[in-house]
Amino acid sequence: MHRPVLDLVALRSLTAVADCGGFHRAARALALSQSAVSQHVRKLEKILGRPVVEREGRGMRFTTDGHRLLEQARRILAVHDEAVRTLLDVDAGTVTIGATEHAADQFLPRLTAAVQDVRPGCRVRYRIDRSARLVEAVERGGVDVAVYVTEAAATEGTPVGGLPLTWYAVPGWQPPPEPAPVPLVAVEDPCAIRRRAIATLAAHGVPAQVVGDAGYLAGVLDIARTGQGVALLAAVGSAPDGLTACAALPPVTPIPMSALARSGADPATVAAAFEAVRDLLREETPAGA
Repeated sequence: MHRPVLDLVALRSLTAVADCGGFHRAARALALSQSAVSQHVRKLEKILGRPVVEREGRGMRFTTDGHRLLEQARRILAVHDEAVRTLLDVDAGTVTIGATEHAADQFLPRLTAAVQDVRPGCRVRYRIDRSARLVEAVERGGVDVAVYVTEAAATEGTPVGGLPLTWYAVPGWQPPPEPAPVPLVAVEDPCAIRRRAIATLAAHGVPAQVVGDAGYLAGVLDIARTGQGVALLAAVGSAPDGLTACAALPPVTPIPMSALARSGADPATVAAAFEAVRDLLREETPAGA
């Protein structure tokens, strides 16, 4: 009996579309043509028998099946890449940096610069994942240094500061009049920022209801851009495309972040990486927060 096979190259294209926010940016990041990336996604859709992405205005969004496939694709690629590193030792001289999706676009450049300043010419790889899985990857030796949400993992690691959080919604969005609950969009459980959003509103007597969730941040942004609800997101760097900060809801205290390094990692590299994260969070966290 012939069993369907999920092609690794196609899975990499799929994850790049999610991480980069579209086919054009994914193609540029992968050094492929946009048509090649599109063909890879269509190949996965043919195997799955259902669409994984669909048009939305001038952009695109992942379908429910697409989000499910994306989550499995990240797992498959992580296991494959770790096996290659372990069995073939292809990454000697490479530093692998892990980060939670929240503010990854700010953490990764800072971490890269810090690592390459200590180890000029070294190659840097990236892994974006949920906090608990990042910790597991560090403890297995597949990731050298990771930054993650402290309360989302069983290992506390080294405290590096607080990640500022802000409510984001489409321009002009306003919460519904009481007693209607505030419609929330969030990463599916378990998610520390989702819990922080609900707890903050409850502490201020504001009822809330999750109207949309997704396995990864890209899906949360897709739903929020439809105007169906508000999302609590990292307030680091510029606002996500199509969304703007919403001041109509109670302020949220920064959520603690930790960093963790694998056993045996170069001490100078670890120290530089940890300090780079601390510097970024000090810059972004409001005074007195």
